[in-house]
Amino acid sequence: MADRPPYPGIPRWMKVSGIIVIALVVMVVVLLITGVGGDHGPGRHTGAGGTSPIEVTETPIPPTGGHASPIIHGLQ
Repeated sequence: MADRPPYPGIPRWMKVSGIIVIALVVMVVVLLITGVGGDHGPGRHTGAGGTSPIEVTETPIPPTGGHASPIIHGLQ
């Protein structure tokens, strides 16, 4: 029985992928520590007073004649 060659090691694509993943993780950690990325979370998209910049109100939809769609009819 012939001797098998030694294990060639980790494939190049795995090494490159690992380096890229490590670099991305380091960049995210640096951004979080330095605060360059800004505040994150649900409060990021609200106004300065902590309220939503869009006020949602319900307005009844007047009938336009003919048959109303089931979705509009269900909301009235």
